Amino acid sequence: MRTADMQALGNVAAEGLTVLNNLIRGMHSGIAGRVFASIGPAAKPVETVHDAIAGTVYDLLGAAAHRLPPVLSSFAAAGLAFDDDAALDEHPRLAEFLAALDGIYGDELAERGSPLAPPMTLRVSGRPVPLTPDAVRAAYPRPTDAIAVFVHGLCQTESSWQRAPRPSAHTDDRSYGERLHTDLGFTPVDLRYNTGLHISTNGRQLDETLTRLLEVWPVPVRRIALIGHSMGGLVIRSACHYGHEQNRRWVRATRQVICLGSPHLGADLEKGVNVATWAMARLGETRSIAELLNLRSDGIKDLRFGALLDDDWAESDPDEFLRDRCREVPFLPTATYHFVATSAAPRYLGAVLGDHLVRPSSASGRGRRRNVPFRAESGLTLTGLHHFDLLSHPDIYVRLREWLTAT
Repeated sequence: MRTADMQALGNVAAEGLTVLNNLIRGMHSGIAGRVFASIGPAAKPVETVHDAIAGTVYDLLGAAAHRLPPVLSSFAAAGLAFDDDAALDEHPRLAEFLAALDGIYGDELAERGSPLAPPMTLRVSGRPVPLTPDAVRAAYPRPTDAIAVFVHGLCQTESSWQRAPRPSAHTDDRSYGERLHTDLGFTPVDLRYNTGLHISTNGRQLDETLTRLLEVWPVPVRRIALIGHSMGGLVIRSACHYGHEQNRRWVRATRQVICLGSPHLGADLEKGVNVATWAMARLGETRSIAELLNLRSDGIKDLRFGALLDDDWAESDPDEFLRDRCREVPFLPTATYHFVATSAAPRYLGAVLGDHLVRPSSASGRGRRRNVPFRAESGLTLTGLHHFDLLSHPDIYVRLREWLTAT
């Protein structure tokens, strides 16, 4: 673990304690204010004393929360030996923790230049692959002219694609990428990115990453398949839009775009949080809870309606009440687009509950006001699976192989 990472963790801990202190303070203030208001003017002297004592206590707690964790982390960093070559995000367990942290708070960390919010990178065995000819050649010693790029979802890393499938008599424990390499000759390329950033920001970064990758890939690239899970599918569609505007070579080589459980029309959970915070902000007792929930990242808020472009969120209030500003984003003319939707319950109940995070109507892009132009024959809808089963399932792999064999 690097010294800079240790200090950054201390700063995050301080931020968390400060937010917690403000949350409790706000709730205390709201409840006390309503009680004193119900008593009337007779309670004013007691209210004045109460507010003075409570304010002093919370100020002291806030100062301690702000200063103590960074001091302790700096002391630990100075007193312990760290391997400066081993980044925090290269340790599997810690990488998963950081991915969750970035998904929730990664936009703020990136804005502050924190090492806990690293840029988008290719990864092999958890380690970043610099986009240089030598590094790429070493990371992919047997490159092919067909590449399958895997883009994970919110609060995840590329290791999510290694998820063990449900037990089955015919289960193959290998990942989709490994099987596509064996069966169809695709070289799997895994990506890691900060899911707390705007989807359009990550889309632009993916465009730049793929542009550079083709420049340094050891052999000419004939064909690209882009496969995204959940938010990853939206990031891919955003990258395709920006790459098409620039007439990128990787866009012209892209033949398939496959979205596994992606909320093209938005995610109900984020819509629900938006409604809840809007309501709680109107009560003094719960206003601080609304302020806390509104600290969730730009990436999460983009999932409310599936915002793919800068114009979908620029110059607007990110916490406005259920307003869909999203523009339709055309498909690439050279690629075939596919979706996989699933529900964890039978047909009618599953249409409402979806896979616990994304409903089939959103994953397939079929809404009352907006429609994503997936062809019905280009999709797959399953039942009895939850959102993360999409990362590794034999039925889905069979369809992936069919789609990637078709052209």
